[in-house]
Amino acid sequence: MIHKLKENIGSVFVGKENVIDLLLVSLLADGHVLLEDVPGTGKTLLAKTISKSIGGHFSRVQFTPDVLPSDVTGIEYFNPKTSEFELRLGPVVTNILLADEINRAMPRTQSSLLEAMEERQVTLEKQSTPLPKPFFVIATQNPIESQGTFPLPDAQLDRFLMTISIGYPSPEDELQMMRRFRNDTPLESVTSVISLEDILEAQKRVKEIFVSEPLEHYIIKLAHATRHHDYIANGVSPRATLALVRAVQALAFLRGREYCTPEDIQFLIPSVWNHRIGLSMEGALRTTKNEIMQRILKEVDVPVEIEQA
Repeated sequence: MIHKLKENIGSVFVGKENVIDLLLVSLLADGHVLLEDVPGTGKTLLAKTISKSIGGHFSRVQFTPDVLPSDVTGIEYFNPKTSEFELRLGPVVTNILLADEINRAMPRTQSSLLEAMEERQVTLEKQSTPLPKPFFVIATQNPIESQGTFPLPDAQLDRFLMTISIGYPSPEDELQMMRRFRNDTPLESVTSVISLEDILEAQKRVKEIFVSEPLEHYIIKLAHATRHHDYIANGVSPRATLALVRAVQALAFLRGREYCTPEDIQFLIPSVWNHRIGLSMEGALRTTKNEIMQRILKEVDVPVEIEQA
């Protein structure tokens, strides 16, 4: 069923198999995704395609500085017909939420969404409402434009399982897109191929994927390396190591395996950890997070037991 979902998304989102894999890994690991890229690269299209493919309820919030926390989570209002106060839940009560341009929202509004992401509930006037399952947030931001934006603090970035950059398509893929969608809207052909219950069952099975002890030590060594690097001011937290384990299990499941491999870690670690480390001043001038992470992967030895498995 998961492979049908991947094929369905790939029929619209052309030439970005790795991006689709990363997004599905986040969904299977019960995490959330931050898409960082320039306008027009398909962030909104990708979110809508996933929503239609799953058949879940989809909501979108276009963030601007005047969007209030109540516009996201909901409000309590007085109903004159019943003479009682009632709750009107906001768009966050959904299965898939597209938080478009989240860095344009005021910090208070950002916090209201990120709190719901972490606790999987919204609280209005001391009354808590659980969010539906699955609950998957796809947030977007433009990393180039800074005017009128409020960058997410590190503590809030840590709530996202992954940060993904879609990038521009290759000339061949762009030509294919132009020919295929010049007359038709891409989403017109998308139908539901998997149910919410199937997603929940897959999330349960992901937790059963085997992670060997040598692989656990390998992840710990990688985390330790980020905390003792000349160019890194803040290494990854224990939450980041747990996030990587969840993501690695989900990738193994997506690829039809009951066990994880070092290659899974090496594929996922930039997306799962890059936004969780902070460069020192010298590091920011000399290199990038991705280059540092690739260097760490080369420096930390893969355990022999895993290499022979």
